[in-house]
Amino acid sequence: MYYGAIEAGGTKFVCAISNQQFEIIERISIPTTTPTETLHLVFKFFDQFPLKSMGIGTFGPIDVNKNSGTYGFITTTPKAGWGYFDFLGAVKGRYNIPIAWTTDVNAAAYGEYKKGSAIDNKSCLYLTIGTGIGGGAIINGEILEGHGHAEMGHILVRQHPDDSYKGVCPYHNNCLEGLASGPAIEGRYGKKGYELEKNHKVWEMEAYYLAQILVDLTLTIRPEKIILGGGVMKQCQLYPLIRNEFANLMNNYVPTPDLNHYIVSPGLGDNAGIIGSLLLGAETE
Repeated sequence: MYYGAIEAGGTKFVCAISNQQFEIIERISIPTTTPTETLHLVFKFFDQFPLKSMGIGTFGPIDVNKNSGTYGFITTTPKAGWGYFDFLGAVKGRYNIPIAWTTDVNAAAYGEYKKGSAIDNKSCLYLTIGTGIGGGAIINGEILEGHGHAEMGHILVRQHPDDSYKGVCPYHNNCLEGLASGPAIEGRYGKKGYELEKNHKVWEMEAYYLAQILVDLTLTIRPEKIILGGGVMKQCQLYPLIRNEFANLMNNYVPTPDLNHYIVSPGLGDNAGIIGSLLLGAETE
């Protein structure tokens, strides 16, 4: 028997199976098209294996309230065809096994907490900065959720003094995702982040926005570790810029661990979400 996991993104679905040591035995990447087409390929993959449980970490927003009539749905996503789709129901209709359901960033946070950069901590914050921006937090071993899941990418930020860009978010002109996501970088300069110079002024601007959120979240949930992943954070020059800006903004108001060990990259690399989903699925047994 295998553990299964789906890391569902707006661009691609990653599906994987692991053994009981959570070593990935086989995985596949599937383009995210329509629900019908995408899940046909998802099921084709998992139908090959005897499954013990599954974890799903997905793009959202999603409904995580078990008392809601739309629990298990992707809800108000701008992704065409996926709005108010009963994702969990479709998978449960195919496989009569325990299935964990959460966001992709919550799953990544859990993976880092259990097996990655936060393995020796009781709490952590995970942010992914890429096509979109999202965040999840683990507090005393539990995913932080309330009426719904966190939407940390849409926290409002102060505009950089040299930034006149209006943002890419259709809901907020000055939220983190609108100003600091990959599409926001491309929207300003007509180039993707990896095409810009390492010393380009955009990275100072990016650090300015990301540090604001990290200060806000440090002051509200006080995580022991902050982990930054996603495609934009492949630009490693960002880490020292963010730490410096964080220190300037915090201004020694509250103590934090040494910033070189507090604001870090994912220990699991690009596997944080899929490992977290495997772990969450196993724990639903």
